[in-house]
Amino acid sequence: MTNVNAHTVAARLRGQIPLLVTAVLLVSMFGVGSAQYDGFFSGQVVLNLLIDNAFLLVVAVGMTFVVLTGGIDLSVGAMVALSTMVSAWLVEQHGWPPLLVIPLVLLMGTAGGWLMGWVIHVFEIQPFIVTLAGMFLARGLCYTISVDSISITDPQYTAMAQTRIPLGSVFVSPSAVIALLVVAAGFVVLHHTRLGRNVYALGGSEQSALLMGLPVQRTKTTVYAISGFCSALGGVLLTFYMLSGYGLHAVGLELDAIAAVVIGGTLLTGGSGYLLGTVLGVLVLGLIQTVISFQGTLSSWWTRIVIGALLFVFIVLQRLITARRR
Repeated sequence: MTNVNAHTVAARLRGQIPLLVTAVLLVSMFGVGSAQYDGFFSGQVVLNLLIDNAFLLVVAVGMTFVVLTGGIDLSVGAMVALSTMVSAWLVEQHGWPPLLVIPLVLLMGTAGGWLMGWVIHVFEIQPFIVTLAGMFLARGLCYTISVDSISITDPQYTAMAQTRIPLGSVFVSPSAVIALLVVAAGFVVLHHTRLGRNVYALGGSEQSALLMGLPVQRTKTTVYAISGFCSALGGVLLTFYMLSGYGLHAVGLELDAIAAVVIGGTLLTGGSGYLLGTVLGVLVLGLIQTVISFQGTLSSWWTRIVIGALLFVFIVLQRLITARRR
């Protein structure tokens, strides 16, 4: 019995290695930036990471649910863009009130995600293919609305964009607060509800989940519905941030969300990962951009180069960990 317990503890510790590496990486980057650049070591710089990446954090929370089941959702970036376009189109060109538009957009995203999850399960099609089709569909719908950017001048959207919530000498935006609430809700669902346990079980082995009598179809459709909801909410937050709707908004955001989830320690094969790791992953991506902006002479494309290198390292680390488990 002692050997079994020791083996279980060792397996859990190995599973937490990527999370610990991400945390050390984040602290190290912040330390190096603080030593290198004046004004880098401040609470506002940290809060700016949340302010500037609130929409990405929300999308990454939904992506975490999907990846934990062993799936993938390539439609999230296009759904974010479609949400901005629908919001701008209804508010600016048709005069709909934001209090009606925002729930409609969230319902649209949730329904789209649920439909993709249903198709994946019922027809046993790879999530990559189904969500790729969803990506093209959502991005195409953006251009049926308008090929140009639609600016938003509605006072309620403008107020959300300009509001700052003071925290002593620093401040946060309402979007950052909403993103943190989404993280808290996601944490509770994943770690303290039956749905969360089913998500981890499904990611561990779908066949075993079926044999245990778990509601695989309901879990899978719910997970993709959550991802669709988070994508639509991320689109709402991006609308507040950009004050516009555009079909080219959030191009490549799905890759950023996947990168944040992987860097945060969630296994792409599913069944293992932490929502806290996703938060750290988003902060790492944001900190890379911040360091490059403080440096001033590097091209913004260096962000992609560094993220690519980190992804390579973390994928290799995941492979080593899963190989040890076997």
